Amino acid sequence: MAGAAGRTTSLALELPGTGPDPIPLDTAVAAVLGYARGCRPAWFPFVWPQGRWVELPAFGWTRFDTLETGPNGDDDVLLGEGLHGRLDRTGWADVRDAVARVAAPASAAVARARGSALWELDDDELSVLGEPGTVGAAFRDIDQAGGAHPAHVRAILHHRHPALIPHLTRSTRRALLPHSHEGDSGVEAVVRRELRANAEAFAQLEQSVAALVGDARPTRLRLHDILLWLASTLRLTHAVTLGTATPEWRAHLEADGRPDA
Repeated sequence: MAGAAGRTTSLALELPGTGPDPIPLDTAVAAVLGYARGCRPAWFPFVWPQGRWVELPAFGWTRFDTLETGPNGDDDVLLGEGLHGRLDRTGWADVRDAVARVAAPASAAVARARGSALWELDDDELSVLGEPGTVGAAFRDIDQAGGAHPAHVRAILHHRHPALIPHLTRSTRRALLPHSHEGDSGVEAVVRRELRANAEAFAQLEQSVAALVGDARPTRLRLHDILLWLASTLRLTHAVTLGTATPEWRAHLEADGRPDA
């Protein structure tokens, strides 16, 4: 970000899914840093001799974003658990089976996209007017085959295809649904519009986060997901507070020519 002084102070993300107010790019950077580096205290009573407090990651960054997609389904299920919690034996089997069922529509979406990212797709690819055979239709097939733990399945598919298949949860779907347009094949169309409308800001956010954290390079699709999830679950302010307390935040200010900000 050297030589980019003032860039982050003039850009903002206008994301209707997160609320009516634009998110200044500085705030977005701080929120992602909080998501990546923030910790929470947890008491471990069985640690010798009298128990102790331990700092654990507050969010899913180290359990998801920094990990590679595994060579088999079991490793991928661990990625889903990293964001959405542990599964019992029945849940594990359900996710494994669902991942196998969605393989065909996921492959169809990738083939149809021909290497394009979600935000680069033509309008018809996420409109019912372009069906059948569109990327949006494949996304709908994925949801129909997602089983009892669709968020785990979407997390796995997003990790495999981080620029194309959005990660969606119950809370983020609810946040996006009111902003759907007639003819949208699903809420993925809303995500695409928000990414396209904020292309410059998301490009800068991608660059800034990759330069600051070093252990992952999330696409703008994942960054949108993080911001939307933090906002829709009322965690955005907390993540920003955690982020502005990190050494990476100080490095961000210094790289942007604001060492005393």
